[in-house]
Amino acid sequence: MIKKTILTLTAVLLCSAAAFAQVDRREVRAGNRAFKKGEFQKSEIDYKKALLKDSTSVAACYNLANALYREENYTEAEKYSRAALDSLSRSPRAADAFYNNGDIYLQQRRWGEAIEAFKQSLRLNPGDMDAKSNLAYAQKMLENEQQDQQNQGQNQDQNQNNNDQNKDQNQNQDQDKNDDQNKDQNQDKNDNQNRDQQQNPNQDQQNDQNQPRQDNKDQKISPEAAEQMLQAIQAQEDETQEKVKKEKAAAIKSRQKEKNW
Repeated sequence: MIKKTILTLTAVLLCSAAAFAQVDRREVRAGNRAFKKGEFQKSEIDYKKALLKDSTSVAACYNLANALYREENYTEAEKYSRAALDSLSRSPRAADAFYNNGDIYLQQRRWGEAIEAFKQSLRLNPGDMDAKSNLAYAQKMLENEQQDQQNQGQNQDQNQNNNDQNKDQNQNQDQDKNDDQNKDQNQDKNDNQNRDQQQNPNQDQQNDQNQPRQDNKDQKISPEAAEQMLQAIQAQEDETQEKVKKEKAAAIKSRQKEKNW
């Protein structure tokens, strides 16, 4: 996504002529040549050599951040990019530096910081369409992340509700099982009493009249209701997966915007 050209020694002199008086120009130029060839590790070495000879070299610092970005070393790239930005704060190159910082934040999925960096870039260069596009991308990614977090919280609540319902259903099933067992026991007892009564007609009939009655007052969850709950959970999961796919597609599209510095 980084798209700005590397700082040449002539352009850098616009920042502060005194700051580059002791820079070994050969090292920076060698780094620039290697960078243009795509030899980013070699360019990194050349820029670091230049910084060893003059730690105030904005050209070496700025371009070193670009080389590290291409090597996907975003932590180190951020370090040198921020250092260059401090020196470029009053330069026409400041918009580019903010833009590049935003790109580094995008790669680290630090959407909020990327948004602020692109806004700063656009304040200095309102016509930069790439900055506008990347700003919109970062804002969309932040929105998706927040929505996913919200959905995750809702899913957790739904799962808890489902667990509670399953627990109640299991309790109802256990109660039904106990009721069936009690019913069988009572039936066996009644059968025994009937046999005793037939054998002893004068036996007291009170036991039959006082026979306890078991009622199951709990209601089961119907198969239809259970199916509806499962469908709702699956629909929510499908929606989350679709958002993930869109996010990956957007990330690929954003990377395709990348141009050489």
